[in-house]
Amino acid sequence: MDLINTRSLQSSTGKSKSKSMAKILEEEEEEEDEAEDLSLSCGCFFCAMKQPDARLRRASIAAFFRELPYGDAEDGGAVASVWRAAMDAPDDPELPSLGAIRCMSLLLTRALDDPAWRRRGKNTSLPYYAAHVLGSYTIRSSAHAELAVAAGAVRPLLALLGGAMTWVERRAAARALGHLASYDATFPAVARHAAEAVPLAVRAASTCVADVYATYVALAPSERPKYQRELLTRGLAGDAAEDRKAEEWASQLQCWSLYFLSCLASRDPSSHATICQDHAFLRELCRMWGGLANGDSPAGVGLLRLLCRSAVGRGAIAACPDALSGLCDLARSSDDWQYMAIDCLLLLLDDRGTWYAVADATAPCLVDLAELRRLGPRRRLGDAITSALLLDDDDHVHHGRELGAAAREAVASLREDKIERKEREGAMSRDELLQRKLLAKEKKRQGNEMFWHGEVDRAIELYTEALDLCPLSGRRERLVLYSNRAQCRLARREADAAASDATRALSLARPANAHARSLWRRAQAYDMKGGMARESLLDCLAFAGAWLDGRKHGRQPAGARGRGKNQMKKMPYCVARMIGKQMSATGLFAGVSTDGGNVGRGDRMPQCSDGGDDGDDYEKDDGDECDHDGSEEEFYETELSRI
Repeated sequence: MDLINTRSLQSSTGKSKSKSMAKILEEEEEEEDEAEDLSLSCGCFFCAMKQPDARLRRASIAAFFRELPYGDAEDGGAVASVWRAAMDAPDDPELPSLGAIRCMSLLLTRALDDPAWRRRGKNTSLPYYAAHVLGSYTIRSSAHAELAVAAGAVRPLLALLGGAMTWVERRAAARALGHLASYDATFPAVARHAAEAVPLAVRAASTCVADVYATYVALAPSERPKYQRELLTRGLAGDAAEDRKAEEWASQLQCWSLYFLSCLASRDPSSHATICQDHAFLRELCRMWGGLANGDSPAGVGLLRLLCRSAVGRGAIAACPDALSGLCDLARSSDDWQYMAIDCLLLLLDDRGTWYAVADATAPCLVDLAELRRLGPRRRLGDAITSALLLDDDDHVHHGRELGAAAREAVASLREDKIERKEREGAMSRDELLQRKLLAKEKKRQGNEMFWHGEVDRAIELYTEALDLCPLSGRRERLVLYSNRAQCRLARREADAAASDATRALSLARPANAHARSLWRRAQAYDMKGGMARESLLDCLAFAGAWLDGRKHGRQPAGARGRGKNQMKKMPYCVARMIGKQMSATGLFAGVSTDGGNVGRGDRMPQCSDGGDDGDDYEKDDGDECDHDGSEEEFYETELSRI
């Protein structure tokens, strides 16, 4: 029996060895066939991608990526195809797993080390495509980012960010570095170079606009680098389209550089001191915005909010009047990132070490926002502003320093409205509050009449008296009174006061900034003031959106009844003209193509005439419903037609 079992075991073992040997021979034959097929292939990327056999295709692609960085052929077209594949499917792991990311990193290194090779034929565009491929594959994949770091991509990307080539390659490098710095797994590899990376990114964000203008836009089309024109004008025609694309790319370069800095600042607070060392950069930071083409980027204000989370950052910003002024302007605008500017100011006011400097500079602006309830993801912002500005000591002395007259007056008015007046009205009976509301309505009617008769000063007095009488609970009534008084201020050419009243009206709107008439009045005030083209443009666009939405839903102005339906769908001329003017003034290259980019007094828009608000505004409750701008019924014939 034992002999039989032994023989059976030997027989089984022999069969197993035979199968293993057969498998080995089969694999060797497959490898020989594969090598023969590869030897017959031309070895280019296009042929490899067309290979019908998946196994051979993968082997061919891997061989192409292994050999590409060391060949002498001009392979810019092949790398462009890899770029297209990365753009179309950035999450597809196939090409990265076959060596695409390592290949792109090696190509960048070679392009930096061998300028003669880089300038040869189609190779001129190769560094741009290689850096862009790295940015595309790492946009959402931490695994791909780890491959890029392992391939040594950080060092050549930093060289491009530092200006080793041109602004075109710098843009692609800033994008890729931002992605690498955004993942937990790859951030340490980038942070090791922070001492070098932070100044490079600061300089890129600060100088890119002037650089793109001087080295590209200001040149005649025939003098611009050919490969840059081909990259920009893909599918476009005409010099104007090319210039617009260059402006968009310059804006992206700035935004991506700021995003890279934001990634470093959010994960490494020690970088805040390095960022804040450049005082010129800090002064301009809040003015750096994505523009209309890159509206989804918080740009400069996003980085400022991160800096405000450290004592070093708060100290530097509080000591920079231009940064505080920029935050105030953004906080009193209809920008999507308005809430971030308010966040910054609240963080600065919450620090007792920076409270005095910030309150002294910003209180007159912040009190206009004390009625804000909800803005973006933020709730009860008005209450937060009130708490931050009101101190327990009534003499407004902090650390031995006294607030200036304007700040003292603003804080005193805030205390009166939000605390003392609220307590007085809380003690009043319902009948007394109703009586005050009726008196306020009469004062408003009288103010409207005075305005129509040209008695603007008297109208301001009456609107002010109405505001003093109207209960704080009369949100809609107070909104209209502030908006009407803003129009009076415009008639007197008091731009700051008009902007203040219009902002107070917009803070009372539900949702915030949803009162079209106040948007238009503040847009005119900012235009009248000068130097605030961006804020004026955003208010104009918000108003235009409300106007077109009203036409879409059939809310036809009374003065327009009887006009053609198609005629009333057109944007009012003065609004379209204002938008065109401010878009020119806020263009990315406006500041470098003209004398400082400022619009002279003679170029300001003529004021649009307006009468008082109509007497019967439809009031809704204080829920989350949108305010219907009841004054729109007379808007066409009063504020937009008499120009």
